[in-house]
This record gives sequence, structure tokens and C-alpha cells, in this order.
Amino acid sequence: MQKILQNLIVFFIILLLTGCYYEGQIGGNTFKPEKKQLNFYSIQGDSEVNEVIADSVARFEADNNDFEVIHELIPNDLYKSRLSVCVATNQMPDVFPTWSGGILKEYINIGGVVNLSKYMDQDNYSSRFNDKALQMVTDESGIWGVPVENMAIALIFYNKSIYKSLNLSEPETYEQLKQNIKVLKDHGYIPFALANRTAWTGSMFYMYIVDRLGGPEIFDNAANRKNGGSFDNKVFVEAGNMVRQLVDMGAFPKGFNWMDEDSGDARNLLYDESVSMLLTGSWFISNIKYENPGFYDKIGCFPFPAITDGKGNPNNTIGSLGDNYYSVAGSCDYTDKAFELITYLIDDTAVQKRIDAGKIPPVKNPDIQDPLIKKILEYINKSPNVQFWYDQYLPPKLSEAHLMLVRQMFGGADPKQAAEKMEEITRQYYNQ
Repeated sequence: MQKILQNLIVFFIILLLTGCYYEGQIGGNTFKPEKKQLNFYSIQGDSEVNEVIADSVARFEADNNDFEVIHELIPNDLYKSRLSVCVATNQMPDVFPTWSGGILKEYINIGGVVNLSKYMDQDNYSSRFNDKALQMVTDESGIWGVPVENMAIALIFYNKSIYKSLNLSEPETYEQLKQNIKVLKDHGYIPFALANRTAWTGSMFYMYIVDRLGGPEIFDNAANRKNGGSFDNKVFVEAGNMVRQLVDMGAFPKGFNWMDEDSGDARNLLYDESVSMLLTGSWFISNIKYENPGFYDKIGCFPFPAITDGKGNPNNTIGSLGDNYYSVAGSCDYTDKAFELITYLIDDTAVQKRIDAGKIPPVKNPDIQDPLIKKILEYINKSPNVQFWYDQYLPPKLSEAHLMLVRQMFGGADPKQAAEKMEEITRQYYNQ
């Protein structure tokens, strides 16, 4: 009994010394219960946009002082594998970015994401967003993500000073583009920057050539197994051959298949003016504004040119009108607050900050003043079809196959064999 009393006395002395008490006040300190937590992933490689995200998180926490947001910034390419592990181990973050497409469909099928329809319908919130952007995360059963980061399409960005010095003009046809490549090579410039280690960058060339040759139906039919479509269609083979021609012309820097996009290997070549052009998403604008603002006035852009006798509309674009969307995990304990956090990422304050950072927020009628960004928005608005990135549209297994085969084609593999292999893998996937 005496020992128990001694232990109790020691316990209360410790409480007095530390100022802790379960309820009320002791030692001048008030007990503060642990805050509820929301785990949040983002993947923007642009530091200025990360500041916008951080500001949105801080404003959410200030208005919800019983919540703490655990925000983790993950590099783009690492994130794809990281999220796969999260799914496999059932440890999904509460709020996370997606690109729509096949991967999001898989999450929907396994109940991994929350149907956000009831939130988007409140006060007609969905009307805030660009219709095309919202369509990319909407199906017959609901809305599965919120368009937040950017309306991004792939364009050819170029150094206007180099073009002017060589008396080059923006090409309207593929043949004119090849002629520009030849002139640039003759004058010691690398025509295109390309960091193709993860292959989605090289895939942009392949996708555009497929579209310009055959129109969007070629990919749609092959990917969705309809109308006799297949990945060994002659259009895919011809697109691969045209990619090989670009490589053989010396259109890209030496070692491009081992260069890393996330590390800036491609755009740094543009910055040092050893390269004239870069085919990339229009998120590149915010990269320049943050990394090299003095270079910004030298940059122009034009769409991927038309291919003579091709069936594709030269106004078609490739990209994503949400880039990124944000979804709420099915395992989230605080769904209402998770959705509220997303709204802070794209409220009026965040929209203006994103515009200042060089983004085109996926809301209706964004107030864009910058001439170059306005030009990009015009390309978006007049595009009859925005083809979603193949590697995001396709289911994960087919996406991996596509990227592997594209990288091999850029490295010298036979385009016909690559197309046949893609079709074989696709047939196996769908048990055809």
C-alpha cells in the first residue's frame, strides 16, 4: 500500500512539473487535444505553384483549427509508383492528384475514391469549372475528381531569337518543320530538346503524328476495342517510322533516351540556347516564369503542324484540361473536410495566384492578360478534340507497355514490331 502511495505522489509531481493535465488547467497550460489529420499529396514540380498550394493549405487550416493537413510533395514520376504501393497496401492519402483516364477508372472500380457528385451539386459548384475539364472525370455514375491545377496542352515552344536569326517561320506543315530542323542542324543548333528516360515525353511526338495521320478515331478504336481498331494499324506503324526519321535526322540531343525530365534536363538545354525547340505541355510556362524569368520574352509557341494528306484536324491537341484533378480516397475518415480542402486549392484567391504563376486554371472564363498564355488558351478553345495522354488514358498495364515500346522505338526498335507487340499485349489484357 505504501508503495502505491509513493508511486501516486511521484506521478502527480511529474504532472505538476510538466504542466500537463488531462482536463482543465495545471501549471498555467491548457491541455490541447490532438488535431484531426488529413493526408494530402501533391506533385507539382513548379515551386511557384507549390507556394500557391501551401497558401491554400494554410488558409484551410486557419479556418479549420481542429484539423492539420499533412502535405507531402512528391516528384511526378516517383508519384506514379508511390500511389500504386498506396493502393496495394490500402494506405491511400485522403486527398491526392490524378490525371483521369484508366488509372482513375481502376480506383473507381475498387471503391478507392469517393463519388463527389453531392459536393459538386451543392450551390451548383460544378458550374464553376470548364465543361471539357469536368467531363474528363465524369461518368454515368458520378464525378470522381475536381479540376484544379491547369489546362495544359502539348505545344512546340521555341526560341524566337534563334528563329529570327535564321529567318525561320512557324511551320504550318510537317514538311516545313523538317526543313526547319535541317536549317537548325546546319547552323549548329540541336533542333529539339528531349529527356525521354520515362518515355511520356517522347510519346507526345508519337501521339501527335498518329492524330495528324489518322485522326483521334485511330487511338480511340484501338484503346476501346471497337470498330475493328487495333494497335498494329498501319497508322501506328507509320507514326513510329516518322519518329525514327526524326531520330535519324539528329532532331534530338545525344543521349536523350537517358535524360531525365523531372530534373530539367530538357528545358535546361533550351535555357542555354543550344536547343531551339521543345515539345511539351503548356505547364512549361510556369517553369520558365519561376526558373528563368529573363528567358520568358524569348519564347514563342505553335501547334504541332499538319501532315499532308493526313486525316486529323490540325487544330486537334493533346493534353489534359485538369492537370491535375484531385480526388478523395474511399478510406478517408473526413470526407466533407477533404472536399473542402480541395475547394481552397481552386478558390478565387488560388485561381488568381495560379494565373500569376503562368497557369490556366480549369475554371470558366479565367482572366488571362499575358499574351502568350492567352494564345495557348485560344488553342485550347478552338481545339475540336483534346486527346488525353495515352499513358494516362490506358489502364496501367497497357500504359507501361506503351511507354516501354515508345522508348524502344526512339532507341531504334522496328516500329512495325513495336505496334504488333502493343496489340499482342492489349489482346492478352482483354482476353481476346
